[in-house]
Amino acid sequence: MRTRANGNTVLAAATVVTGLIAGVYYAFACSVMLGLGASSDRTFIEAMQNINKKIENPVFFLTFFGALILAAWALRTFRHDRRLRLWIAAGLALYAIGLLTTMAVNVPLNNQLAAAGNPARITDPAAVRARFEDTWNLWNITRAVLSAGAAVCLARALLLVSRRETAAPYENAVHVGAL
Repeated sequence: MRTRANGNTVLAAATVVTGLIAGVYYAFACSVMLGLGASSDRTFIEAMQNINKKIENPVFFLTFFGALILAAWALRTFRHDRRLRLWIAAGLALYAIGLLTTMAVNVPLNNQLAAAGNPARITDPAAVRARFEDTWNLWNITRAVLSAGAAVCLARALLLVSRRETAAPYENAVHVGAL
């Protein structure tokens, strides 16, 4: 019983942190990047450089990597339940693809933007922005969709666990009453 309770906690935590990461990407897609998009080239570059520096903090990294670790842990915890494993594995796979997208596309773009240097000294800020903005936005939306899908899959697994545990006492009562 204790292992199941621990598994439920891990699955719930995986669901929450995956949802939080999806929310970060969503917030960027529907507000931050729209607001920055209305800014001048130098302001855009400076703001994105600052955001990219500040997001590298322990809270973000715990959530970003924690979602992957907790989903993998939940998958291992429910190794004897095929139906739950399928939902958890789907969530884990979607999240992992989003994480790889971040590492393969968004982070290198962030690094290129940082390498451009001080926005006040960039000779062609429009070109620097053009090499960054549209591609970064496209892949941010992609990872938002992937992370949201992962959160939905994990939430479905959590719902299945909840339904199973709610039904269990009633199933036992029916069997006892039939004797």
